[in-house]
Amino acid sequence: MKAEVSPLPGPGPGPGPAEMHDRASSGTRASLISAGGTLVFFGEVLLALGRLLRGRSCMQRTDLLAQLDRTGPLALPIVVLTCFLVGLMLAYMGGAQLARIGAQALIADVVTVGMVRELGGLMTGVILAGRLGAAFAAELASMQSHEEIDALRVLGVNPVDHLVLPRLLALLLVMPLLTAFGMLVGVLAGLPAAVAAFGVPAAEYLHGSLKALTWTHLWIGQFKAIVYAALVALAGCREGLGAGRDAEAVGEATTRAVVKALVWIVAAACATTVFFTSLGY
Repeated sequence: MKAEVSPLPGPGPGPGPAEMHDRASSGTRASLISAGGTLVFFGEVLLALGRLLRGRSCMQRTDLLAQLDRTGPLALPIVVLTCFLVGLMLAYMGGAQLARIGAQALIADVVTVGMVRELGGLMTGVILAGRLGAAFAAELASMQSHEEIDALRVLGVNPVDHLVLPRLLALLLVMPLLTAFGMLVGVLAGLPAAVAAFGVPAAEYLHGSLKALTWTHLWIGQFKAIVYAALVALAGCREGLGAGRDAEAVGEATTRAVVKALVWIVAAACATTVFFTSLGY
């Protein structure tokens, strides 16, 4: 007799409309709760800044100096390298298109305006989101899981003053310098591409860069960079303080901090570009 072969079990029935509706509703509620928590955190940071201006904050100067060293000199090499590669790529891409109409002399304008007004601050913000935003979230989430933040509250120390303000202020203070270095390196990175690939004299490239550089482009680029720095610090600290108390929550908070910082940076870049362009700047 031949043994009967039972058919393989097929896929089970998918979720019904009611279950899908419940999932969508729970996801919407979770998003609203997260957004509300973010708004509350922003309010706490503003109150902490007010206490700092009145001289009533418990923030330690040593914490601020430590964060300045960490966010400034230690982040400079990767920022310089990234902006150099972006400036070089921008020169080659812009030069290839300008060469089709015989306008290679405008390569300096494209690279200078692009790096100073947009890409210098944007790339610096992206690098800091991956390097410092993740670190902030991991540190604070680890403290949360070990109940160190609860211990601070028991001792009467405000965690926002003690933990968030040093990181936020450090990023705001060093971001203009990091962005300035990135802008300079990115503009100079276009020089070898313009000279070697498109035959633009070095003196002409430098003269065109200085001519294209205006105070309007400079302050807009620095303003955007400061906004990006604030968003990176707030995203990292928000996710760190709002993390769970197990080891898995540390990784989840780190991932959410990087994703949230990048989304906020791109949204801020788009909004500020549309705003300043509509005003004629």
